[in-house]
Amino acid sequence: MRMRALFGGVGLLLAALAVDVLAATEVRSVRLWRAPDNTRLVFDLSGPVQHSVFTLAAPNRIVIDVNGATLAARLDQLSLSNTPITSVRSAQRSPTDLRLVLDLSATVSPKSFTLAPNQQYGHRLVVDLFDEEAPGASSAPAAAPATNTGNVAQAPAVPAVPAVAPSKLPPIPGGKREIVVAIDAGHGGEDPGALGPGKKLFEKNVTLAISKELQRQINAEKGFRAELVRTGDYFIPLRRRTEIARKKGADLFVSIHADAAPRAAAFGASVFALSDRGATSETARWLADSENQSDLIGGAGNVSLDDKDRMLAGVLLDLSMTASLSSSLNVGQKVLSNMGSITPLHKRRVEQAGFMVLKSPDIPSILVETGFISNPNEARKLSSHSHQQALARSITTGVKQFFQQNPPPGTYVAWLRDTGKIAPGPREHVVTSGESLALIAQRYQVSLSALRSANSLRSDVIKVGQTLSIPATALAAQP
Repeated sequence: MRMRALFGGVGLLLAALAVDVLAATEVRSVRLWRAPDNTRLVFDLSGPVQHSVFTLAAPNRIVIDVNGATLAARLDQLSLSNTPITSVRSAQRSPTDLRLVLDLSATVSPKSFTLAPNQQYGHRLVVDLFDEEAPGASSAPAAAPATNTGNVAQAPAVPAVPAVAPSKLPPIPGGKREIVVAIDAGHGGEDPGALGPGKKLFEKNVTLAISKELQRQINAEKGFRAELVRTGDYFIPLRRRTEIARKKGADLFVSIHADAAPRAAAFGASVFALSDRGATSETARWLADSENQSDLIGGAGNVSLDDKDRMLAGVLLDLSMTASLSSSLNVGQKVLSNMGSITPLHKRRVEQAGFMVLKSPDIPSILVETGFISNPNEARKLSSHSHQQALARSITTGVKQFFQQNPPPGTYVAWLRDTGKIAPGPREHVVTSGESLALIAQRYQVSLSALRSANSLRSDVIKVGQTLSIPATALAAQP
């Protein structure tokens, strides 16, 4: 009787262990991306897990313990070149406890978090390894190509355009600075963005190719310098993109996208500026919601102003955004007009929506939708190098036109205009919410009467979105 009870207990224990193993979450695939300052590992999971991460020295290692998980992916196919990881090892410490060990060639600072499923991925465990630069080491960024393994589809090749340095143009006289344009290639890394027909074309590859071509063309213009926010296939949180632009001293932020729409028949290029009052169309609202979700895909979470100075910070932010919004609408309209000569337009005016990537209070910012990658005809064009060149050329022309009319003080282009070496052209102002004709006249140091005359206005009534010509006259006594 005792033997039967003993064997019965063992049987129950084995059955319980078998149930635990069957219920364990599988690590189905592992993906890796290298960014200029960090390496990201993403473990695709069949369900939620608990995990812990700690470091070991002599030699340097990162240990990741995943509770309630088993390994169903190969680790020997990860491309570890240009990363601090020399190898990835695993051990099943118990039927449901998995240990992963990352052997390192350099010291890193780990950060880890889990992500719930979304439209593109299931449960994920993300481990970021931030570089700790050694004393005297070069700070030049280097990005390796992304390597995806497991069940994630490989991105097809898009005609590659190498990143370029500013052209060897004659030096700018008198220490005048260049106008800096920050070019943001949308999406990247584990966030592929929109997918073309048959999921054979990724938005992240198209935007990077166009951005590199745009950089090449802008750098060929004396007095301008283009800086890429993303130089390779890796993820950057949306707010981090504007921070990078600010650190590069950007005078303009241009975010390049090639989005999708629920209807495959949707077509045409668009340009967006920020709206603090909501989207101007259903398409603008849908696209903004879609773009702002990419931070959740990347696991960046939300950066908020939830502290004791939130109200003051909000007021200051709104004031600063209002000052740059008119410039954003102005440059956006010039870019859109030039794009209309080489590709159909979705809308003939700059639309406004709450894109997080445009919320830089001190830098005029636009988001360029180069076309709908969900449209088979536009997808073919977007993957063509000649069409990418034409798109970049139209954006470059619009940016030049804007800055020749509105050059930042102290720049080479401002010096050219002030010395009569280039025609200044008419200054323009796009009316934003809350502005009056008197406030605009005061901002540009012109009289109300001159402003009325230049725009054939019979009254001081103006409309949001209206473009006003600013006369080059000194401020006179206001009537």
